Amino acid sequence: MSDRFSRIRQFIGEDALQKLHHSRVLIVGLGAVGGYALEGLARAGIGHFRLVDFDVVQLSNINRQLFALESTLGQKKCEVAKTRVLDINPACKVQTLPIFVHEDTFHELFSDFTPDYVVDAIDALSPKVALMAYLQEHGIPSISSMGAALRTDPTQIRIGKLRNVKGCPLARMIKKRMRNQKIPMNSLCVYSTEDISSVRLSRLAPPEPSAPGEVLRGRPRNVLGSLPTLTGMFGLVIANHVIQQLISEPIFPQNTSES
Repeated sequence: MSDRFSRIRQFIGEDALQKLHHSRVLIVGLGAVGGYALEGLARAGIGHFRLVDFDVVQLSNINRQLFALESTLGQKKCEVAKTRVLDINPACKVQTLPIFVHEDTFHELFSDFTPDYVVDAIDALSPKVALMAYLQEHGIPSISSMGAALRTDPTQIRIGKLRNVKGCPLARMIKKRMRNQKIPMNSLCVYSTEDISSVRLSRLAPPEPSAPGEVLRGRPRNVLGSLPTLTGMFGLVIANHVIQQLISEPIFPQNTSES
């Protein structure tokens, strides 16, 4: 009998599919990486999501963000994401939290929701460091995205512990802060080994202005150019990893760099 998950069932079996249907995933950040991570997980049949993003869809998002369309401009990303997930799987339970993530709001992330896995796809430095530290401290399974901007080579995408990440400016800043705060660097990350040092400064643009009515949280960040392909691949690599972890079976070979 054919249904929306029949190809997945054929590949991983009914028991594994049921594990996905009963899994709860928290995704923090629904931009270029987080959107594609959610897409992969929703189409795999994850049964319950909590989606977190305070931002709205802007015109500059259209080049790389899955939920950014002419028809969704100005809408909350988490609500657009919810609509899409339910269009993929109407039986899925989807909760949304349009909040800015920082230490004072962590309790909201986990209120009445115990995730089987957390996807960290935020790019604001201080909140990211705080969230990664919190997830480590509480032993919550998670994977964090490092920088996907300025990359062109998908063959250099890796999964590994933060302490082993090299060649990523975002990871370097995170590690510096964690080192200063004496936080272990055991977070699992997706990152690229591609050397972007020769293009990074030449591709740097000033921070984008805030959208009308947007509440500015955190420090303004310079804009880095990116391809829709690489940011999307980061998200799908994350989804692929989470699926395997949730069913506890290494169906696909992993490209890792752990020690």
